[in-house]
Amino acid sequence: MTFKKSNIVLETAKLAVGYFHKKEKNIVANNINIAIEKGKLIAVLGKNGIGKSTLLRTISKVQKPIEGSIKINQKLLADYSPQELATKLSLVLTERLPASQLTVFELVALGRQPYTNWIDRLSSDDIEKINWAISLTEIDHLQHRRFYELSDGQLQRVLIARALAQDTEIILLDEPTAHLDIHHTFKVFSILKNLVKTTQKTIIISTHQVNLALQLADDFVLLSDKQVFTGNANDLIDQDAFNTLFPKDLISFNKNLQQFVINKN
Repeated sequence: MTFKKSNIVLETAKLAVGYFHKKEKNIVANNINIAIEKGKLIAVLGKNGIGKSTLLRTISKVQKPIEGSIKINQKLLADYSPQELATKLSLVLTERLPASQLTVFELVALGRQPYTNWIDRLSSDDIEKINWAISLTEIDHLQHRRFYELSDGQLQRVLIARALAQDTEIILLDEPTAHLDIHHTFKVFSILKNLVKTTQKTIIISTHQVNLALQLADDFVLLSDKQVFTGNANDLIDQDAFNTLFPKDLISFNKNLQQFVINKN
């Protein structure tokens, strides 16, 4: 992908991600060179264990890179303070929330923490941002309910609203539809697509919903065993990248349909 530098909000160079164990490097994925443009929905694809979640956690500074560099708005990620980074990037993980009595409104309001004063008092601007996030994610009718009363699909939209209330340029989501039925899966994807269109934020989502991502994502980062592919669907089709995702005896990529299909015996 070739873009003007002014359009690039996130880029990596010779990035290797993984874990340190007793001072030894355990590299999950390496040689990751990506340049992500502002105002795009990016799908991160790859088989289980290939490093999708590790990549997102590294980009968000939850864990350190093994090698290479990450830049947000041409500034090294390592040079961002936690407070500064929290105004540039927000993260939605699949981890369970701790037990509490928070309402949906209060949970979404936590997204304003990088901006509130030392006693966490919400300003009129904070409340406006919270209501804006609630409206865009279509959860107005849920805002007074306790979050533990919600379905998985409803809760996922609440967590997206919290990230939206944080008002960052970049939103990362790690497998947001992992435990959802097809209706709520499509709802989450359609909300994300609409958010990109209406807010010009950059949303990066790791997912196993490949066919749905092919319909809705603007660009892709595809992790395979041998290399990392980047670009739009046509770019990856030209590189034969999609055929690296699944065993060819079970599932194949149909270039005409631009979808994966089950191979019939």
